Amino acid sequence: MVRYNPKDWVHFIFNFHRADTIRKLFPLLVAMTVYSLAIAVFIIDVWQLHDSSDLRNISIMHSLLGFVISTLLVFRTNTAYDRWYEGRKQWGSLVNNSRNLALKMHQMLDSHHTEARDFFQIMIPNFSASLKNHLRNQFIEKDFIECATFQLAHLNQKEHVPQQIASALFGKAYALEREGILRPEHLLVVNPEIQSLMDICGACERIRNTPIPFSYSSFLKKFVTLYCLTLPLGYVFNLHYLVVPFVVFVFYVLASLEVIAEEIEDPFGTDANDLPTDQLAVVIRNTVYQVFGQAIQTVNVKTG
Repeated sequence: MVRYNPKDWVHFIFNFHRADTIRKLFPLLVAMTVYSLAIAVFIIDVWQLHDSSDLRNISIMHSLLGFVISTLLVFRTNTAYDRWYEGRKQWGSLVNNSRNLALKMHQMLDSHHTEARDFFQIMIPNFSASLKNHLRNQFIEKDFIECATFQLAHLNQKEHVPQQIASALFGKAYALEREGILRPEHLLVVNPEIQSLMDICGACERIRNTPIPFSYSSFLKKFVTLYCLTLPLGYVFNLHYLVVPFVVFVFYVLASLEVIAEEIEDPFGTDANDLPTDQLAVVIRNTVYQVFGQAIQTVNVKTG
């Protein structure tokens, strides 16, 4: 995720980040420039048309369709941002619930229950790290920290890793209750946090696996392209060769909104505008280790 100062106008204007849409749209912008220039040359120099009421009427069509296309793009952008913000809220809940679970287990387990305390200290952050990688369809071994009772070999990396870790957390809590270390009412206290882990995982999977309908996305791209392709025909008589930068700029603005929406509608990847899930996973690990009295420096070394 790009970190920036929203009040620094000069930096925004003159700096081009690798995530800027102008880099992604550059081939299309060049093609639109060549197309607009060709239309202007043919109409002005080759055909030497100085006025055409039929072509001028196209500009009226643009004014009518401008409202329609702006409404579609606003809806598209708002829908994508809602998905991005919903993902951020889910990860915010994961941070809070991980801390709460660690706080409760820290108080319920006495200091001489070293093995159980180490298990929850390590496995609670392991869930957030595994969820981050699961949403990217990958598994990174160095992100998983082993404990005495749960090793890397216990995981089936081809299956749902976050679910396996959540199951281990449930199982450990119930095992402690059967051993008499935790009382039944303790399970009622920690159950909401443990259950929320898979609730958050399911919500994130819903966001990732439910893109905008294909027909809607396809129609919007075709609409924007057709709208811009007809712009030179309607404005060349008024703007002459200035129609070239005019068309390119309009296409850049409209297409950029679609590109931005495409990027943020799946917020769990590694693009510049995606959620900082790597940092959030480290925050969870550090705060959980703090709760159990482990130095943060140890966590940072292990997580790289």
